[in-house]
Amino acid sequence: MKKLTLILTVFLSVSLFAQTLSESEKSGILLMREEEKMARDVYQTLNEKWDQMPFVHISESEIRHMAEMKLLIDKYKLQDPVEKTADKRGEYENQMLKSLYEELTASGITSLEAAFRAGAKVEEVDIRDLKEAMAKTSNEEIKQTYTYLIRASENHLRAFAKNLKRMNIIYSPIVLSTEEFNKIINAGNGGGQGRGCCQNSAPGKR
Repeated sequence: MKKLTLILTVFLSVSLFAQTLSESEKSGILLMREEEKMARDVYQTLNEKWDQMPFVHISESEIRHMAEMKLLIDKYKLQDPVEKTADKRGEYENQMLKSLYEELTASGITSLEAAFRAGAKVEEVDIRDLKEAMAKTSNEEIKQTYTYLIRASENHLRAFAKNLKRMNIIYSPIVLSTEEFNKIINAGNGGGQGRGCCQNSAPGKR
């Protein structure tokens, strides 16, 4: 009986330890939950202006990404920032994300080119922040989630760059290095979700 009690105590201690997150891990999860929401909000706003399928498909993808982050929030019993703002479009606990939303929607409604550029910047920021968050955790479950989201964001970035190219515009990175950007663009679609779903047959048409 004593042996069984000892085994259970060790098991519970290991389980509790496994569920404990550092402050940087918690911050990363909360940031990415709101950042995926910001991406969704930007695309929904721009689609209302331009009625373009890339914004429809990618905003739907961002909703799934928000759900992935919510699973982590629930598992580790964190306070969901999206719930705190009642999931209201353009409202965020993180004020940097609020400023970015306002910047990108203001620029994106000026022209279709600017809208696709805004989308590309969203995905660049997302890729950068996901990689920074992943570097601060050794938790395999969190790393797998971040890896999945990075692959999806790379697909989205390629989609926006391709739509701009169809307008005879070559997109240059704003956030990522040229080397990293070119590696993503040259890799082709990968990671499953979003494959082939985010490009128009011709810019300006659904």
